[in-house]
Amino acid sequence: MTVTTRVLTGQPLADALEDVARLRIAVFRDWPYLYDGDLDYERDYLKAYQSPGAVVVVAEDSGRIVGASTGAPMRDHAQDFGAAFAGRPEPLDQIFYCAESVLLPDYRGHGLGHAFFDAREDHARALGLAFSAFCSVTRPADHPDRPANYRPLDGFWRKRGYQPLPGVVAHFAWKDHGQAEQTDKPLQFWMRTL
Repeated sequence: MTVTTRVLTGQPLADALEDVARLRIAVFRDWPYLYDGDLDYERDYLKAYQSPGAVVVVAEDSGRIVGASTGAPMRDHAQDFGAAFAGRPEPLDQIFYCAESVLLPDYRGHGLGHAFFDAREDHARALGLAFSAFCSVTRPADHPDRPANYRPLDGFWRKRGYQPLPGVVAHFAWKDHGQAEQTDKPLQFWMRTL
């Protein structure tokens, strides 16, 4: 397998958003997101990446996008995410939000997660930002859809210097598979100094 990564901004980023939307639907279908997504919702959500500070890092295999990682300055992203930082000493305009990383299963375990974080953190530094943050969905340990062999990514994130921020939790709604309505999900923030 020959996979390359590219950093996209501006028009190339905009051109890739439809592929990013499809990947989000496919990858977030699985645990722990259980996301029952649709392209209309995705197109609306991905409008945040029209920000001049936004970046998408794509992983490509023979020109086909097989993974993507997104990010934007926190001030340009959903207010729900920024609101979770109320009371924190770090100013929002100094935080880069590493949003999602989605990668098809056959391409996992080959270092692309590190490549995604490296590129987004480099982009944040180039913007002059001091912190990098992301959030992860929190599901109950006894959730009936939790796979027996599930391994959280906490160890990977800690090795990259991220730590969970106590009490910094956003809430975001989406529809799980088998549900008729969207429900709020807690998202725990992690952060590191750049």
